[in-house]
Amino acid sequence: MANTLVQQLRAAGIEPRKALGQHFLVDETHLARIAAAADLSAADSVLEIGPGPGPLTHLLAAQAGKVVAVETDARLIAFLQQTFAAQPHVHIIHQDILQFDPCALMQPQYKVVANVPYYITSAILRHLLESACPPALTVVTVQREVAQRVVARPPDMSLLAVSVQLFCEVEIVGKIPAGAFYPPPQVDSAILRLRRRTSLAADLALANVPAFFDVVRAGFGQKRKQLHNSLAAGLGQTPGAIAAALSQAGLDGKRRAETLTLAEWGLLWRALSGDWGEAIESRAS
Repeated sequence: MANTLVQQLRAAGIEPRKALGQHFLVDETHLARIAAAADLSAADSVLEIGPGPGPLTHLLAAQAGKVVAVETDARLIAFLQQTFAAQPHVHIIHQDILQFDPCALMQPQYKVVANVPYYITSAILRHLLESACPPALTVVTVQREVAQRVVARPPDMSLLAVSVQLFCEVEIVGKIPAGAFYPPPQVDSAILRLRRRTSLAADLALANVPAFFDVVRAGFGQKRKQLHNSLAAGLGQTPGAIAAALSQAGLDGKRRAETLTLAEWGLLWRALSGDWGEAIESRAS
């Protein structure tokens, strides 16, 4: 399949674009592993991001009841439309995924299965997970280092880890060597699976998720800085106000952001937002 697909692309005058981060996964074994990780059935509605020439799309179409493939590269649209013309349950959409509204076309409890461009992995995950219609399950092929950052635990947390783990249970279900792609990237990849939580992690009843992330971003805003310094600079608050909030949250201001758990971020956010009484009640329950 790999050689045939590459030949078809060259015959159509289509070469992967470096500017779009295109590395087409063409190895049949690894394509099958990705599809299997999504546990698809005819009842499933699937969103595929960046189908490229469609090798993964074929597998999704054979297992799911509906496939919406969103591709930003205009050169590939006609190729995909012709390839899947006989499969009406496959919908080819020419659009930037960051501009795509899943509420418009996807059914509730839809799944995302994709080999996403490395350079916009974080943006794609946040766009989908924070949307009004987030996926129930996401299976994506990402740079191995990014996958490791997503599943990290304290003391190795990051803004990306907090952003994803707040909404999802995360796991790495497999690794993919660079040679499985055309052209091969300079790094290996991993298959990352995200299962949407029924409630936010650590039972965080956040009234304002964007405001919560303002605090988290401030905490991670100055790498290797102690928490009280990063928060004061990032939030534009006086050192005294930050020290008081940290004390209320029971946190040592000399710690660094990567050492905090999700529950501790919740306590800190409530303290900074003046909702300390609710935080105490939540921690005690």
